[in-house]
Amino acid sequence: MQVMKKEGEWLVARLSAADAAVPIGNLLREGWKLPRKQVHLLFQHKEVLIDGQPVPQHFTGKEGQEIRLHMCKPEPFGMDPVDQPIDVLYEDDHLLIVEKEAGVLLHPTEPHHHLTLDHMVAGHFFRTGQQAKVRHVHRLDQDTSGVVLYAKHQWASAILDEMLRERDIKRTYVAFVHGQLAKDSGKINEAIGKDRNHATRRRVTPNGDAAVTHYTVRQRYRNSTQVECRLETGRTHQIRVHLSHIGHPLLGDVLYGGKRDLISRQALHAEVLRFEHPFGGQSIEVRASLPADLLDLEKRLR
Repeated sequence: MQVMKKEGEWLVARLSAADAAVPIGNLLREGWKLPRKQVHLLFQHKEVLIDGQPVPQHFTGKEGQEIRLHMCKPEPFGMDPVDQPIDVLYEDDHLLIVEKEAGVLLHPTEPHHHLTLDHMVAGHFFRTGQQAKVRHVHRLDQDTSGVVLYAKHQWASAILDEMLRERDIKRTYVAFVHGQLAKDSGKINEAIGKDRNHATRRRVTPNGDAAVTHYTVRQRYRNSTQVECRLETGRTHQIRVHLSHIGHPLLGDVLYGGKRDLISRQALHAEVLRFEHPFGGQSIEVRASLPADLLDLEKRLR
């Protein structure tokens, strides 16, 4: 895809030679991965312009022509904005990447939840004059800190969701676990499903969803280990379940066998998010340093 810029409510780009080789409708659906229903609505409402003029789906453009898509109409936030500062790690017309503190819910799961990260992102949009719906692309557990990706418009959300499914968004976590891992690196390929005996707990089960975690030892301590984890899949509690399954639950993670004598929450941090920008192709790598409680834990373990 060519670099696409936002101008008011429109996304604007120039057609490349490859773009001009196929009908515009096919380009949007197959080349640029815009959802079929959205493509239909854009053409129905004459919101696909080539050099300023609306065109039908079968129209074939020319290299260098300007294409405009009416994709950034003002939308309600979807929740009440909360005026609380957030740590913005990256932002452009299409994406927002922020750092979540441990203990903060990502999104409301009960009607009385009014102070989640999603509410804070709505507050950021309000303060900065952006009329965008709050759309998180992936999730973190309440007591996990680190990087969270948001999409600012419907098209970005659709593409990033697909990138996540296709494993084109790389996520790296840091975990502190009980005991000494036998190997310096390894792969845990164990399906994960719900635990019938507990409402929120997950477990390794042959009938679960496929889940793959790669791990590398970063630092060994006397009775514990600092581990880097890279996800191929994004199952609920995946790292926590997998590391507990091989006998090394996270420090502080009482749900999966950890102890809270050194830290009061599971010692897990989403450190790095890495992907190719869907509207320009440049490499994006965003890193969140270890928060204060994990730095303190690290010092004590040393």
